[in-house]
Amino acid sequence: MSFLKNQKKISGAELFIKCLEQEGVEYIFGLPGEENLDFLEHLSKSDKIKLILTRHEQGAGFMAATYGRLTGKAGVCLSTLGPGATNLITSAAYAQLGGVPMLMITGQKPIKSSKQGKFQILDVVDLMQPITKYTNQITSANLIPSRVREAFRIAEEEKPGAVHLELPEDIASETSRRIPLPRSISRRPVPDEKAIIQATDMIEKSSKPVLILGGGANRTLTNKMLLEFVEKTKIPFITTQLGKGVLDERHDYFLGCAALSSGDFVHQAIEESDLIITVGHDEVEKPPFVMKEFDRRKVIHINHSSAIIDAIYFPQYMVVGDIANTIWQIKERIKNNPKWDFSKMLKVRVAHLEHSKKIREDDRFPIFPPYLVRQIRNLMPSDGIITLDNGVYKLWFARGYPALHQNTVILDNALASMGAGLPSAITAAMIFPDKKVLSVCGDGGFMMNSQEMETAVRLGVNLTVIILNDKAYGMVKWKQENMKFTDYGLSFENPDFVKYAESYGATGHQINKSSELSSTIEYCLNTPGVHLIDCPVDYSENDKILNKDLKRISSSL
Repeated sequence: MSFLKNQKKISGAELFIKCLEQEGVEYIFGLPGEENLDFLEHLSKSDKIKLILTRHEQGAGFMAATYGRLTGKAGVCLSTLGPGATNLITSAAYAQLGGVPMLMITGQKPIKSSKQGKFQILDVVDLMQPITKYTNQITSANLIPSRVREAFRIAEEEKPGAVHLELPEDIASETSRRIPLPRSISRRPVPDEKAIIQATDMIEKSSKPVLILGGGANRTLTNKMLLEFVEKTKIPFITTQLGKGVLDERHDYFLGCAALSSGDFVHQAIEESDLIITVGHDEVEKPPFVMKEFDRRKVIHINHSSAIIDAIYFPQYMVVGDIANTIWQIKERIKNNPKWDFSKMLKVRVAHLEHSKKIREDDRFPIFPPYLVRQIRNLMPSDGIITLDNGVYKLWFARGYPALHQNTVILDNALASMGAGLPSAITAAMIFPDKKVLSVCGDGGFMMNSQEMETAVRLGVNLTVIILNDKAYGMVKWKQENMKFTDYGLSFENPDFVKYAESYGATGHQINKSSELSSTIEYCLNTPGVHLIDCPVDYSENDKILNKDLKRISSSL
């Protein structure tokens, strides 16, 4: 305490900024209000943190969450009270379910005395409770260092997620002699040796094991250990959507992505197996398989935490601890079983590749989704990043776009919110200015945060946005057709997207025939600035291929 007496008093807002600097924060994405002005003033004097002003709080939240996913460090976003805070709700849920670290800072009226009654006042802390790991109103400037440190600790530890701090106006201006707390040093616990021995024994005694790699394996540097494990054992692997890119999907033992819930080629491989090893599986994703009470298959759950048991996922054995260490320990112990039989699984892989190749050749106009996937994969470098908004095209990319490196396919298969594709791409382009970044959005999802085109242009990023234009909410329309309901309530009109892009200072492009697609994408990827491509898309065969053909062809194997 004698040390603190010699410290100069500073405002809570300045102390908060210093705490963020101590945490290594580079950017704050946000849309400030008058309740943030003290905070904003001190942020303007920081030489370590840059404010990224957005056009909507939801865009700021999606950008912060994407920063968290790409770096492993909590992304930070800022809003004012009331409507500013409520506009962060979707972003909070996106980060929380998706397992990405994010800190939200919201303003508030003075809490010790107020002259405005209940104007714009909501209990934001209580509002954030169900969709965050931690939420707290700071009631004293002296508490800022501990609250900030705790928020970052909780946001970044497994399973990562969203946290929230509310900084009232009077606390921001209140003075304190406190100083930032140092970052905690922590290592993930390793699994118990007996658990490793038991899991290894189960794998060795199985006849047809298969790996399923989920989002938890994509958050930490597990790829090296997993690659060594696969190379040693030759056990085939499947990914979930959030697991794409954990391992290079050109690998000879990659069977595909479980983009659909059932009826795809990969599900034949899963049905063939007698032991499923889930690595980093998170129950928030659509299930890659469904367990049954009397199923002959056994399931080993390898993750940072134990499984949440429900009616369709109740693994018989769990290995809890750091994933990379778990895989390494099993890899070191395991002895390959000469009776392992992967012939059916590898046959499924060949059939999947042949079917994908066939449909990717269809160059009809409007553009057929598999053809689009092929063109983009051919043009994107191995480390290029694509971000996907939410729509039926996400399934086509998940199934048909091989991810070659970790976090080069950014999609959301947890909350599955529309509107995240463009903000996510802006963040990726900021963090990795030397990489090619391309965002694929449906016309519905793009328009939900299309105002962030101005943000992209203002920031000077190099970015290509492809809008798949079918003048409808295509995913829901596909489901509507499959359920044999009336075509109703899901169609709309769009603006002239070329002029729309140009109004923001971006460059607009129109696809009028399939032969223009590849050259247009290539030009945009190699020309600086923000480019938008209006691409008409043909979804007429979604139901036929995804719901009927895949089930028919795969079940015949």
